[in-house]
Amino acid sequence: QVHLVESGGGLVQVGGSLRLSCAASGSIFSINAMGWYRQAPGKQRELVVTITSGGSANYADSVKGRFTISRDNAKNTVYLQMNSLKPEDTAVYYCNADWEGGGSWGQGTQVTVSS
Repeated sequence: QVHLVESGGGLVQVGGSLRLSCAASGSIFSINAMGWYRQAPGKQRELVVTITSGGSANYADSVKGRFTISRDNAKNTVYLQMNSLKPEDTAVYYCNADWEGGGSWGQGTQVTVSS
């Protein structure tokens, strides 16, 4: 099993920044890729960005140039730096791990961008 714990959400004004963290534990050696997804009220969960074990990142068009994913392998943690936040970025953000046993999700962290 892979267990994920997110942190770092909160309330921020338009144009502000937040950094989300996702700490992985358990069968971390079996993780192929990790990523961030988000779900706004009344909408389906959508991809924000994924990063492979080799470091290759894939961003949604809506966040390119504003969000940056990074990973600290020593801490088994993935980060999402979010800059130039917009009201449409408001959502619950979920960390995901794609590992040999399937997929795991964190509990989610709320990001609210106020205008």
